[in-house]
Amino acid sequence: MPALPAVPDGFSTRPLSDDDAAAVAGLIVAAEPGDATGEYPEADDVADEWAGWKLDLERDGVAVHAAGGALVGYATVIVTADVPENFRISLDGRVHPAHRGRGIGRALLDWQLARGAEVHAERHPQARATLVVGVLGTQPDLERLVGARGLRAERWYRSMERPLADVPAGQPVPGVDLVPFTWDRDDEVRRAHNAAFTQHHGSSERDQESWQSLFTGQRAFRPDLSVLALADGAVQGYVLAYVYESDARAKGYREVVLGQIGVLPGVRGRGVASAMIGESLRRAAADGCARAGLDVDSDNVTGALRLYEGLGFETVRTRVSWSTSLPPVAAN
Repeated sequence: MPALPAVPDGFSTRPLSDDDAAAVAGLIVAAEPGDATGEYPEADDVADEWAGWKLDLERDGVAVHAAGGALVGYATVIVTADVPENFRISLDGRVHPAHRGRGIGRALLDWQLARGAEVHAERHPQARATLVVGVLGTQPDLERLVGARGLRAERWYRSMERPLADVPAGQPVPGVDLVPFTWDRDDEVRRAHNAAFTQHHGSSERDQESWQSLFTGQRAFRPDLSVLALADGAVQGYVLAYVYESDARAKGYREVVLGQIGVLPGVRGRGVASAMIGESLRRAAADGCARAGLDVDSDNVTGALRLYEGLGFETVRTRVSWSTSLPPVAAN
């Protein structure tokens, strides 16, 4: 593990711990007016994310404190795709707005790049690895920082939303039944997800454990607002829905987030995705949600962006994935 980052005088660093979840959530909320992520996490949300990714906080997280003891920055190194043919490591973190411009973010990023290289050597040294930083359109300073460290813009994403006051009536798809998610089909949906995303950039197959820890096992998951498309009794498509109550408390309204949307290749082009999304939106509206949101890869190979725009979703923020590629360790 690399040495803890050397931060400016008056600040100190230590490994992150589970006890930091509340302080990290508070930092993210404090930064929200400028960063405009649309997220207002609470301690349980941060803890869920760390647990979902099985983050080893002692080795893969750093906390930065001011002289008075307040958390003013943090960084994590998270393996998001753990197979040799697609080994991706996410570098995430934040610095409190009141302490930006002092070199803390630069020190954290340098530590993350060093730790990411170590994780690469520890897990899949024979393969290439990709280190990734997500940069919102509202974070020009971070964009300059990652560019100065040699990362390059790799992929563009959009967060899209629409109100739920005027969801149109559904159009049936011949031979397809729309049903709520049920737990007896959880693993069938997982396998459909793996099949649906084989051609998607940066995607990785999910085993049962990671599927449940990242998706259907999350506190925010709403099976009653999620929709499955069945043909001849088998899952052909799915929409998994989430409601983050911490965001609702901060915003004053509830939003359904369509976190995973997929259709098997053999049934695409028949309106299955539109039908499932519409059904999920109607259920969410009936449940009291005022808005719906989702994220999309602007270069999605299935044309998802056009689909969502046609369903009334509009872009509310953008994010660029900046990355650097590490060659196999043996080749160095």
